[in-house]
Amino acid sequence: MTRRSTRGRPCTLAVSIGCPCGVGPEVAVVAAARARARVVLVGDHRVVLRAARSRGVRASRLVRVSGMAELAALPARAIAVLQPTALLAAKDSRPGAPTPASGAAQLAWIDVACDLAARGEVDAMVTGPVSKEMVVRSRAPGSRGFAGHTEHLEARLHAREVVMAFWTPRFTTSLVTTHLPLASVPRAITPAAVARASYWLAWLLAELASPKGRSAPRIAVAALNPHAGEGGLFGREEIEIIAPAIAALRAEGFAVEGPMPPDTMFHAEARARYDAALCMYHDQALIPLKTLAFWDGVNVTLGLPIVRTSPDHGTALDIAGQGKADPRSMMAAIRLAARIADARYG
Repeated sequence: MTRRSTRGRPCTLAVSIGCPCGVGPEVAVVAAARARARVVLVGDHRVVLRAARSRGVRASRLVRVSGMAELAALPARAIAVLQPTALLAAKDSRPGAPTPASGAAQLAWIDVACDLAARGEVDAMVTGPVSKEMVVRSRAPGSRGFAGHTEHLEARLHAREVVMAFWTPRFTTSLVTTHLPLASVPRAITPAAVARASYWLAWLLAELASPKGRSAPRIAVAALNPHAGEGGLFGREEIEIIAPAIAALRAEGFAVEGPMPPDTMFHAEARARYDAALCMYHDQALIPLKTLAFWDGVNVTLGLPIVRTSPDHGTALDIAGQGKADPRSMMAAIRLAARIADARYG
């Protein structure tokens, strides 16, 4: 399908609601009710209705649709709900208690939202938090070895190179490695992986127009080992892999600095010297980002042929169904998806 320009019209986003037993449906329906973009919630209609009632979103705004062709006839404030699977049994949608059946459903909802974006029927997809354990335990097609949205979408869309990034108004970062056991991280850090993450991080900043207005965004690269390896005393990854990759990037014109000791690069004065940080592994990036901007952080998958974002939090099973989940990260994910789609397709 030929994708229409977004110029002069609201973006249309497919939002998979995530684990039906977590806070995903709740934050998705609240964010959809407040969004400027047109949102299609992909998930179980009964679960969405329950979430709407818990947050004071009028049930009359929820309109079940069977396809994208029906959107044009909907009222402006309607929230479309696309349910591609059978209704879940009550035991499989109980708040706080996910099951393998709920795992199969949430994976199906991801795939439908992905395919809508890939066919150009929506401008971007946004994903709610999922229970990775239950997706794997479901044994549904595509569930084997499921490590998260990033890796699953990479395989489904046959993307050649995918990078996990996180954006907030105050801090942006990307990862050289994604969901790996910590013991596997050193082997996964290569000059090519460092370069790939840097390229895509620079692309994201350019796409969003770097807040400091520079044509060549400044990127700080974190070291892997304590004290940036201390000249090889605590590890040689900085000497043999990270520093050579940085030198090659500089030769291509990138404004890249490092490798920097991670324990000194995230305080306010240090962050003022760069536009974004490139980190070696998941928690190295996510701990400072969530400390600085937990409620407006957004996960962005770079390198896909579609636009995909998500909130930066998990299923929060401990507060599911209580009507008190904070929707700000989902709202930020919807806004950023629309912003990137406008920049890409406008």
